[in-house]
Amino acid sequence: MASNVLGDYLRELRRKRRLSLREVGEQVGISGSYLSQIETGERRPSAEILRKLAPAYGVPVRDLLEVTGFLDEPEAVMSDAEHLEWAFQCVLSDPEYRFGNRLRGAELTADAKRFIVEVYEKATGRKLL
Repeated sequence: MASNVLGDYLRELRRKRRLSLREVGEQVGISGSYLSQIETGERRPSAEILRKLAPAYGVPVRDLLEVTGFLDEPEAVMSDAEHLEWAFQCVLSDPEYRFGNRLRGAELTADAKRFIVEVYEKATGRKLL
């Protein structure tokens, strides 16, 4: 990328959510230094990394894929199960959703995750699924 559109966008999103690079890294399992390299334009993340980052930043994965130009690449297509998991992770990473931390690590069925996402959508007016 000649300009650092993705890095600037991620930095802006992270600051709006009042998160440090370390906090985002802990949420998604990526080092803060790698995230810093993405923000400065030194690294271009894969579509898989963007799928992990989207919930932490509170944006649809499609937005991140579009900014990096992955939308036309085959790996950018998510299955229904991946989309559900992404939506569920968005719910968990919302700092205003006070029950999210209690659900982390819980073994939930796809139906339970779908129900939680649907309740969240109705409560917030945000469409994830």
